[in-house]
Amino acid sequence: VLQKGLKENFADAQVSVVDCPDLTQEPFNFPAKGICGKPRIADVGGVPYLIPVVQKEKVYDLNAVAKDIELPGAFILGAGAASSKILGVNAELIPIVQTKSEKKPAVNGSYIAQINPADKGCLLEKYSSKYTDCEFGLLANLYASEGQPGKVIEVKANGRTGELNFVSCLRQILEKHYGEKPVGMGGTFIIQKGKAKIHIMPPEFSACPLNTDEDVNNWLKFFEMKAPLICQPVIVSRDPGFDLRLEHTHCFSHHGDGGHYHQDTSPDSVHYLGYLLPAELLFRIDRPQETHLVGRD
Repeated sequence: VLQKGLKENFADAQVSVVDCPDLTQEPFNFPAKGICGKPRIADVGGVPYLIPVVQKEKVYDLNAVAKDIELPGAFILGAGAASSKILGVNAELIPIVQTKSEKKPAVNGSYIAQINPADKGCLLEKYSSKYTDCEFGLLANLYASEGQPGKVIEVKANGRTGELNFVSCLRQILEKHYGEKPVGMGGTFIIQKGKAKIHIMPPEFSACPLNTDEDVNNWLKFFEMKAPLICQPVIVSRDPGFDLRLEHTHCFSHHGDGGHYHQDTSPDSVHYLGYLLPAELLFRIDRPQETHLVGRD
């Protein structure tokens, strides 16, 4: 299904089932070897807690989420907002956490991307270099598993010929094929060559309500960042009525770039390599009572 669809959006696409590479190795350096074992997706909080006006009291903990999704000790990847209570500012969180179990403490391999106060560029830091908790704020889209090796879906796509970004393309292929039946996937992919459009939220929450997508885009800071970028996508083909964010991808690098992935900006030269797995369960945690569709891109 994926290969057929990707060929409509990329010059070259290959999808196969392979053994998950050891994700503790370069370029990932994750705290778990794989993305297999009881795969599940959690959509926590939501954009309505960020806009139009921020609700700073919305703070969560990845160790608690692991218990909520009935997988204590889960290995969690995804995209979310950092806890402004911990950082003192607003920032993008790239969660990569082996949550705590009865036998072991948590291993937090996450990154934070924020606006550098010195030069207004990207400041990417390892979370554990400054903080010891596993908190996040406002919203997160998370893919969780036992972090085991196993069979995964390897996706290679080079030379983008269509308008859709890599993640949107995968999601829309699934939606088109599976229709009413929601299919969720997560894992990791690398932008091996090329450049990408990435945003980072400003350190200060907006004092004025952000009521439209245009307001949000004027508030966000956009950058062109260079490969290699290691990305953590969470995808659900369609919303079965839980007010989900259907796709959300954050990325980090070993050269100081990172944030929220929008699209590659070098379609001719871009190379994607991904390792993904369909999720078995979906958990919706602290769904906003009052909702809207602004700022979901």
